Amino acid sequence: MPTRADWLLSEELAPSTGGQLAPLYAAAAQGRLALPFCGRCGLPLELEQQVCDGCEDRRVVWRATAARGAVHAVTVVHRPEPGLVLAAEPYVVADVELDGGHRLVLTSVRPLAHPPAIGDPVAIAFRQLGGVAVPAFDPIPPDPHPEAPR
Repeated sequence: MPTRADWLLSEELAPSTGGQLAPLYAAAAQGRLALPFCGRCGLPLELEQQVCDGCEDRRVVWRATAARGAVHAVTVVHRPEPGLVLAAEPYVVADVELDGGHRLVLTSVRPLAHPPAIGDPVAIAFRQLGGVAVPAFDPIPPDPHPEAPR
């Protein structure tokens, strides 16, 4: 079954789905976000972290986590890499602080006309890159009918 081409990257940049990050890609293939936590104290760990900063335990457990967060930092990339980056226009990269405590640096799920602002809410969605689901952020539009103050 052919996969739809990614809007941003050449499919030859698709990540390997095995190894230490296999749980991330297995969950992503099912439309879920799974990230590493300390098996002893539950502290969120970096993707390839082997030892917990909090308790120094070496047990890493991968589990489903919040697929929402807020933009912590953002940049617009203006330098294309011919043959690798397919986007003809500048594209956004954001450091997203997830509600579950992790931070991920991600591109957007689709081209954006304007970058999100720091603090803007985002959801985690998935792009298809060479048949591999990879996490990306999707801006959450403001609520047009915010709840009135009580």
